[in-house]
Amino acid sequence: MAQEHDAIMIISRFGLPMGVGEQTIEEVCAAHGVHSPTFLAVVNHKLQQADVDIETVNVETLRTYLKNAHAYFVDFQLPRLRRALIEAVYPSETASRIPILILQSFDQFVQEIRTHVENEDRGKWASHKQGDEPPVTGKLSELKDLIIKYYPSDITDVKQTYALIAVMNDLYDTEQDFITHCAIEEEILMPALALKHDGQDSMDSVLSEREQEVLVQVAKGLSNKEIADALCLSTHTVITHRKNIAAKLNIHSTAGLTIYAIANGLVEI
Repeated sequence: MAQEHDAIMIISRFGLPMGVGEQTIEEVCAAHGVHSPTFLAVVNHKLQQADVDIETVNVETLRTYLKNAHAYFVDFQLPRLRRALIEAVYPSETASRIPILILQSFDQFVQEIRTHVENEDRGKWASHKQGDEPPVTGKLSELKDLIIKYYPSDITDVKQTYALIAVMNDLYDTEQDFITHCAIEEEILMPALALKHDGQDSMDSVLSEREQEVLVQVAKGLSNKEIADALCLSTHTVITHRKNIAAKLNIHSTAGLTIYAIANGLVEI
């Protein structure tokens, strides 16, 4: 049953419809512009924990899958979970402040998820040690512990208890879903990106982190003095960084540098 639920999630995040009759996976994917080997790679990884042939993965198709997952978390699952959490932990018969603190803890988790998602949508993929849970899920584990240990004991309404149990199950499912989501980024996307850039100079290898920061400010239209103030540098240092950036990229106009920054996900239009 759990695998059926996961399979439905995968299908939806690739933008594939249900009710496809007797069509094969290849036929359905082809009809909707989805790279079928990438679809199968995610299915095998998520449902079977099987090794993935990275060379078969299409990076853009996988990025679309991950961005759709981001939208699911941020626009649907987390707001729905918050509403359920309010219903479960805000009974009328308690004067305890603990329900408020529980909700604040959940909101902190949501903010970390939003930051995580925004960074990844800009191409800044977080990495962690293989086998470790992604750091962003720590707040959710903490929230579950808070509810188990400190939920007001004077709440005895059976329906309230059932609502809380349902929320706890949803919290667990969301945590596992997000852990798996991060594993797909770590174990499929990042190796696929590394393979794609093998033998080529990626932006990270061309520009230092500080040079990228300067480039972002240039793309925002800031003057050298404004960049210096924003990054706590001297104007002379900013000018030096700009000369190095122009030399490394062989791009000398502000417009050209801005286009480069947008194309490489450093800034949005």
